[in-house]
Amino acid sequence: GVKADLPKDFAGQCRHALKDTREVLEEVDKLLTRNRIFIDRTKGVGIISAEDAISFGITGPFLRSTGVAYDVRKASPYLVYDRMVFDVPVGTNGDNFDRYLVRMEEMQQSMRILEQALDQIPEGPTNVDPEGRVIDPDLMADLGKFGKTAGLLKNETLLEPTLRGTENLVHLQIRADSKQAWIPPKEQVYSNIEALMNHFKIIMLGHGIRPPRGEVYNMVEGGNGELGFYIVSDGTDRPWRVRCNAPCLRPMAALAGIITGGQMADIIATFGSVNMIAGELDR
Repeated sequence: GVKADLPKDFAGQCRHALKDTREVLEEVDKLLTRNRIFIDRTKGVGIISAEDAISFGITGPFLRSTGVAYDVRKASPYLVYDRMVFDVPVGTNGDNFDRYLVRMEEMQQSMRILEQALDQIPEGPTNVDPEGRVIDPDLMADLGKFGKTAGLLKNETLLEPTLRGTENLVHLQIRADSKQAWIPPKEQVYSNIEALMNHFKIIMLGHGIRPPRGEVYNMVEGGNGELGFYIVSDGTDRPWRVRCNAPCLRPMAALAGIITGGQMADIIATFGSVNMIAGELDR
């Protein structure tokens, strides 16, 4: 199942937005892709080789512009990406122009994925168990108000990826039998005693999630490349170490060498091709 149903006419509005986006991309393509001035200012500018990109640990469009077809969604599929048909666009020269072409085609492939997702998502109840059986709403009641939250403390837990918890119109869902727990939305924590109790039972020191001793690294394909998190657990409810592998850090580390020997005016375009997120550089 899914956390909640799609909004009314979501599919229609989404397809309309995709149509508008394609029209904008077509206009941009006509304006820039064969524009002599644009080509002269981007082709052969900001070059990095595939070998150098790999040695810096660069991923995403910056790496793919060099001809390396590495995409986490293809290399290590997660969610439903193994059911999606899409191409991984690559360049050949590793310059600003190829990075532009890769980005343009990636937007087309993203829309292709969205259309497949809209076509493939099934109709039916939203709250079901792993076998597809509808869950009785009575079983979804907040067990915290009955003082049964403590029964979750030693159970293995799996949190909803965004950590947002449930929708405001739905009761907090805690079902010990399924080894799952949902963190209550913040607005409920501040205004509802049961939500506050559950928040503290899951998060507070001495309670909450206790993964076994060990380490894990997992990643997704972000807009700028591989976004991964490395976590080391010492068996307590606080991680011993957490490290974020952010995609913008590596091309920024390589940027000085890329722009050396070029024109001052080309720095802006080369820097822009990184699509730098400043928060990822804060170490």
